Amino acid sequence: MMKGSKGHELEADVPASELWKIYGTLRFVALVHELLPLVVHQVEVVRGDGSVGTVIKVTFPPGNPCVQTYSEEFVKIDDENRVKEAAVIEGDLLSLGFITYVTRFQITEKGPSSSVITSTVEYEYHDGRPELEAAASTAPLAAAA
Repeated sequence: MMKGSKGHELEADVPASELWKIYGTLRFVALVHELLPLVVHQVEVVRGDGSVGTVIKVTFPPGNPCVQTYSEEFVKIDDENRVKEAAVIEGDLLSLGFITYVTRFQITEKGPSSSVITSTVEYEYHDGRPELEAAASTAPLAAAA
């Protein structure tokens, strides 16, 4: 089994506490679709209120080369450390051959009015599938940040 991770950082001129009010809630889900319709076609809350256990379904625009849709479940929301993790539970990412695919956002205070948004994807796949390394991407996360 092969494991990997990829990450992206973005500095923001917004206090970490203010960013977390968005990233730590379902407001982020609504904003991603609203602000990035060319990257994310639709985000639907399947169940939950934004807490651990919430499931969302993400649909990409037609023509996306690898992934059209997947569902993920919020598995960790740490308000103190401003960390949110979601694990893919069904859809094209798993059909491609990923065994696990977990996304993480962490908001870190840089100064009184600035912060760093760290987007990470961690994944596992079976040996002999090197093309999956290239398919794993933080691009949607980076765009959302």
